[in-house]
Amino acid sequence: MKQKTKEFITATRYWSLTASAIPVIITMSYIFYQKENFQNINWIFGIIALIATLLFHLAGNLFNDYFDYKFNVDREDTMSSRMLVDKQFMPKQILIAASSFLILGISIGIFLTIKTNWSLLIVGILGFLGTVFYNFLKYHALGDLCIFIVYGQLISLGMAFVMLNQFYWIIILITVPIGLLIVGILHANNTRDIINDSKANIKTFAMILKLKNSKIYFVLLIGLSYLFILVLIILKILSPLCLLVFISFPFAKKTFSLMLPVKIDELDNIKQLTEIMAKYVLVFGGLLIVANFIAGLF
Repeated sequence: MKQKTKEFITATRYWSLTASAIPVIITMSYIFYQKENFQNINWIFGIIALIATLLFHLAGNLFNDYFDYKFNVDREDTMSSRMLVDKQFMPKQILIAASSFLILGISIGIFLTIKTNWSLLIVGILGFLGTVFYNFLKYHALGDLCIFIVYGQLISLGMAFVMLNQFYWIIILITVPIGLLIVGILHANNTRDIINDSKANIKTFAMILKLKNSKIYFVLLIGLSYLFILVLIILKILSPLCLLVFISFPFAKKTFSLMLPVKIDELDNIKQLTEIMAKYVLVFGGLLIVANFIAGLF
């Protein structure tokens, strides 16, 4: 039983939860920085919304594995998730677990909608669609766009609404940098799988770009994340303290050292890049969060 539980926890890819938790906490930190501009901030609802976000993310991870297995994207000869391929779990078990996480997330979302405003339902429906139909979008080269919208803007917009009971549109600018890096997580994964995915009759954005352009795109995602921070500081939307994010640049160099030299017959060399990118998002986002909270104290 303990072994099965451990395998299930691993199967959820819990390490990837930084991709949903960090944008939410960045939103909370920026609202703290701008707290004098608001009469009421509901921090409790913010924490509850964070829990719902993580549940949606877990559901998305499991749905992704389920559909990748069903559509023969994950096979015995691939480097992707192994839990269904190796028969650690049956597809029905993963589908039930994914649906359970989704229902829990929806339940919390309904509670927050009742307690705030029905406008939150718009964000909730879009989040639901992004979770359930992500694989379909990924198979048609729209996965990057979906991830950027859902994790870069939608999550943060919903979090701000829950805390402030109003749409706080500027937050979609604040989360652009972290959204770009989160897309980098997906792109690293899809670049690694270019050859394997080509055998599954799907089209990811990395497949369309091919390896050479995928490398350029990867560098742009990371470079633009830093550039956008600078622009927001110059526009006085972010505090100059947010220059702290540049401490994370050694992570960028590490990812470049893996991605840029790789050749089409050596894609196994970047199999760890997805997890490295997840840690990178944690460091970059963590520094931005700290900067916002410190700036909010003065």
